[in-house]
Amino acid sequence: MTSLPQKHTEQAVPGSSGPVRTLIRRAPLVSFLILSCLLSWWPGALQAVGVPLPGPPNTGVGPFLAAVLVLGVTQGRAGVRQLLRSMVQWRAPARAYVAGIGLPLLVSGSAVLITVMFGAARPSGSDLALAAQIPIVLVLFLLIPGTGGAWEEPGWRGFALGRLEKRYGVLAGPLVLGGFWVFWHAPLFLTGDILWPDVLVIVAASVVVGAVFHAGKDSVLIAMLFHATNNAVGGSFASPLFDSHDQITLGVITAAGWWLIAAGVLVRSRRARTVPGGGNDHVPSTV
Repeated sequence: MTSLPQKHTEQAVPGSSGPVRTLIRRAPLVSFLILSCLLSWWPGALQAVGVPLPGPPNTGVGPFLAAVLVLGVTQGRAGVRQLLRSMVQWRAPARAYVAGIGLPLLVSGSAVLITVMFGAARPSGSDLALAAQIPIVLVLFLLIPGTGGAWEEPGWRGFALGRLEKRYGVLAGPLVLGGFWVFWHAPLFLTGDILWPDVLVIVAASVVVGAVFHAGKDSVLIAMLFHATNNAVGGSFASPLFDSHDQITLGVITAAGWWLIAAGVLVRSRRARTVPGGGNDHVPSTV
């Protein structure tokens, strides 16, 4: 089963035409990527010059704001409204919800069990009891901009993914986005907030969340649900169960899990392109 990718028609809208607006209209995708970093990295920049700002060096709301700005310049209010509607587009196939919630639970849960099998200290009962807080954390990540990563999705999947798939194809597009997604996380790597195995996790997750997004009829809400679930389960629950050494083991096993799923997605995507009628302009719904 395949679904057509989003059609993106960037066109000038009435209004002033300064140099920044002109640049955005000429290169909306590049402008979005640059703005995503500028609007996300400012906490780290302030911290680097000695401003005692609490919290991580990245703010997850940056890609959302970048998408709104670029859409406002290139498509006007109609483009912004379309993005906002997709963020509350709850009508989606049930399998998209199952994948959006179930895959992060499966990968992180399996990674915890395998890490313990490899010799990590078994988590205490009180630590495991914190799993009861996962639903609350998930809802907070969904509702509060800039927390838990969910509000990155209007930018990554809602704006960038379809344009990258149109430019590079349905196989390479999610991988290209995954590479930039790693770069966007650079301040978090530098401060140690996330560890090196997350490079592998992020690229693989880019492929998987893209497939879940398409399975949900390109609903940004589905992508936000996936991201919030993954960070609530993996980042807020699973990772704190272990010390730094075992966290590396957990990260490598988690990356292996996501790459197994991503490989399946890529194989099915490639097969969908080779069947009769399955050209490069089709985005396979693979989840």
